[in-house]
Amino acid sequence: MESFEQHLGAAPLGKTQGYVDQHDPSLLYPIPRQAQREPLGVVADQVLPFVGEDVWTAYEVSWLLPGGRPVVRVAEFRIPAQSPNIIESKSFKLYLNSLNQTRASQSQVQQWLETHLSDAAGAPVDVKLMHLDDWIERDIKRPIGHCLDELEVDCDDLAAPQPALLSASGDVVSERLYSHLLKSNCPVTGQPDWATVVVDYTGPKINPEGLLRYIVSYRRHNDFHEHCVEKMFLDLQERCHPEHLSVQARYTRRGGLDINPWRSTSDQRAPDWRDVRQ
Repeated sequence: MESFEQHLGAAPLGKTQGYVDQHDPSLLYPIPRQAQREPLGVVADQVLPFVGEDVWTAYEVSWLLPGGRPVVRVAEFRIPAQSPNIIESKSFKLYLNSLNQTRASQSQVQQWLETHLSDAAGAPVDVKLMHLDDWIERDIKRPIGHCLDELEVDCDDLAAPQPALLSASGDVVSERLYSHLLKSNCPVTGQPDWATVVVDYTGPKINPEGLLRYIVSYRRHNDFHEHCVEKMFLDLQERCHPEHLSVQARYTRRGGLDINPWRSTSDQRAPDWRDVRQ
């Protein structure tokens, strides 16, 4: 099996590449998830210790109808966490742009997206194409819960994620904690990735100062969005022992795409909301 570094070296991300404007599914570049899951103790061919999905939103989807008139849509893609591959983000963007001068009906575009993205991910991908008027109805929201960002804490552990900062004790509580201060970096280009992270749990009360310091400790961490959220989920499980846990990060968009991974102990769909920076 090729290493994670070998897959990154062959990916379009960080390379100069011309845009193709005729539909071309060969542009999609899958990267196996397992190489980054192994360091987290997730064993191949065993049941995953979480359920979830990666919700991608594409704000720059356009093609030509059969008569030549352009249309634009906002697209939402839900990729299941159990899929063997993530889809490298630049290749995703190049693939979507390959529709720009392609003539097709919306139903044909829908079928292409479902088929080719599912093939790349290795599992069925749910696709929704939305008219802009429909998208506007999805109001920008903030999480209902307690924001950690104004806590007076010293954050000097910025070189790598520090799970030892996490702790929980006392009576069982149910609460939602969130922070807008998550920053990680692209493992290829080093560019910053910004997100709001939401931790929803039932269990011994999580120390909020420690959780905030833990979130901030990702500030120099190089990894894909999906793997950051999986590490957060597993670190919280190991250190805080919740009865129920879900972790979602709503990342700001880059190149017309935002990625919003969600991992949980509950077999549900990811919460459907949009952050102020999205």
